[in-house]
Amino acid sequence: MACKVLVVCGSPVVASANLLRRLAGECDHVVAVDRGLDALLGAGLGCDVYVGDADTVSEAGRALVDAASDFEVERHDPYKDYTDLALALDSVRRRWPGSEVVATCATGGRPDMALSVLGLLAGYDDAPVWIAEDEITARILHGGESWTIEGAENKTFSIIAIAPGTVVSEHGLEWELDHASLGLLADTGISNVVRSTATIQVHTGTAIAYLYK
Repeated sequence: MACKVLVVCGSPVVASANLLRRLAGECDHVVAVDRGLDALLGAGLGCDVYVGDADTVSEAGRALVDAASDFEVERHDPYKDYTDLALALDSVRRRWPGSEVVATCATGGRPDMALSVLGLLAGYDDAPVWIAEDEITARILHGGESWTIEGAENKTFSIIAIAPGTVVSEHGLEWELDHASLGLLADTGISNVVRSTATIQVHTGTAIAYLYK
C-alpha cells in the first residue's frame, strides 16, 4: 500500500514548527534533506532518513548525522553530480515505491535553487506531489491529474505551466478556463480567486497550482 512521505528540504526559509509538526503527523515517513534536519530539530522532531552531503546542516545536526542511531543516513560526497533533493527523491522511490510526497522548506532562498526544486518535484511523477509552506499549499499536476479544492472561498489561486503543451480547465474560480493552453511560465493563470468548490484539471503537460492561505 502506498504511503505519504514528508520531505523537509534545505531552504533557508524554514517552515514554522507548528506546520512541521502537523505535516509530520500526517505522513508515514520523514526524510530530512541536509539543512532540513535543522528545521526538524527546531520543531522537536526527528526523521527516518537523512540524505545529504552535510555541507549546510548545523554543527549540532552534523554531529547527530555522524553518530546517527535513531535514523538512517545516506551521506554523499559534496563533489557530486546531483543535488541533495534529487538524491532524496531517489531514496523515496527506492524505499517506498509509489509514495505520495509532501515537500516543505522547499521555497525561498536562491532563485536558481528554487527553480531546480520545482523541476525536481515535477519530475517525480510516481504519485501526487505537494508543496506545503506556511502561506501556500501547492500541487504539481501532470496530464490527467486534477485537484478539488474545498472550503477556500475568496482565497487567491494561481496556476503556472512548467512544461510545454500544458492544457488546463478550471471551475469554481472567478475566471474559469476550459481546455485552455497555457504558455510555458506564462501569466494567464496568475492571481485568480476561489469562489466555490473548485476543480483544477491538467489535460496535458505539467503545471504547478498554488493556493494561498
